[in-house]
Amino acid sequence: MFKLPPLNTDTIWAILNEEIADDTVNKLVWNYLGYRYDSTANQWDITQVAPEWKEEYPEPPNFIESRLATVKLTRSIPQANKQLLKEQLGFKGYKIGEFGPRQTRRATAANWLLSYMKDAGVTQ
Repeated sequence: MFKLPPLNTDTIWAILNEEIADDTVNKLVWNYLGYRYDSTANQWDITQVAPEWKEEYPEPPNFIESRLATVKLTRSIPQANKQLLKEQLGFKGYKIGEFGPRQTRRATAANWLLSYMKDAGVTQ
């Protein structure tokens, strides 16, 4: 298993500020979606993954590269949590001309993780 940064607001900011590699952002989301890599069997264990994810993604998707996977991730954020980046962190978004799909997808992953933290009662 890979070493992941702690799930806290510092990590969320590091995602937004591009201080954490895309690969690590994906691994964080995969972990909290329930994906586990079984190095003995050399395959993904999806027994902890919600049915709506494991049916469509039996292997974890690359959220930074896949628009469709990111749309699904966005839709899985409860409505009450859609604005957590702004409400809890004061994130103002990226400036026009300074962001593209990659940054938008990273922000989606950060918001999903923040939503997970809120709903799971993860303290900072």
